[in-house]
Amino acid sequence: MNRTAKGPLSRLLAAPHILWSVLFILIPLAFVAFYAFTETTEQNGIRFTLEHIQLFFTPKYLHVFLRSVKLAAIASVICLVIGYPAAYFISRTSPNAQKILVVLIMLPMWTNFIIRTYALSEVLEVLNNGAVFLLSLLPESLVPIPLDPKPDILVYNEFAVVIGMVYDFLPYMILPIYSVMAKLDYRLVEAAQDLGCNGFAVLRKVILPLSIPGVLSGFTMVFVPSISTFYISNQLGGIFLIGDIIDYYYYNNNHHFAAALSFVLMLILLAGLILMNRFGDTDKEGSR
Repeated sequence: MNRTAKGPLSRLLAAPHILWSVLFILIPLAFVAFYAFTETTEQNGIRFTLEHIQLFFTPKYLHVFLRSVKLAAIASVICLVIGYPAAYFISRTSPNAQKILVVLIMLPMWTNFIIRTYALSEVLEVLNNGAVFLLSLLPESLVPIPLDPKPDILVYNEFAVVIGMVYDFLPYMILPIYSVMAKLDYRLVEAAQDLGCNGFAVLRKVILPLSIPGVLSGFTMVFVPSISTFYISNQLGGIFLIGDIIDYYYYNNNHHFAAALSFVLMLILLAGLILMNRFGDTDKEGSR
């Protein structure tokens, strides 16, 4: 009786969200797929083609894509290594301390993304100058790289791009893991300790398995924007990633190839979401 009464109300409350999703998610994605598999010609107008998708897998663009995957994966792993202990520490503090720490984690996100990245580029430039100065104090035989012209040790390379990704997207790793850990039943930890598990065994057999949904969510939320970013690589690295190529072709009116690149990234996002939901469903079933 109650379920029947709630049915129409639930659909009514969900209507704005459904409308928003259709207008600003499904329809744009449909346009991306349409442009990815079509091209416009003067003679025949719009026609179906796989040329843009095939062009993506040529060595020129595949190399850039693989480099994007590599840097995004490295940044995601670093965020996980930093974010997992941080999330665990926050979840073990008092409720008031948790609120303060979560606000501090989110505080950098209140500043514009472009401003944060530009500020980081200035910091890395200062650190780079300091590193070059320290190397100049060493005997010439001990200096591993030439100092003239001034080398780019911490800027305009892949290292700087990874640092930028970690700096900008680390909160996206910490917060999902923290949200899962904050809901863990720590009586399970006490039970494992009573059964003879040491700290590492408790982490490996209890905490880590129960926090997998948060880890997958955080990894996805870091990996996807990292692989598609273009401002970080442009400002900090001076190198081309897949996001830079999409940006370049879009603003040069080659919308079909830009859409084909975006379509591949969209498939990666969907694969990550499917994987995350699968483990999330497993976790729900195991908690019943």
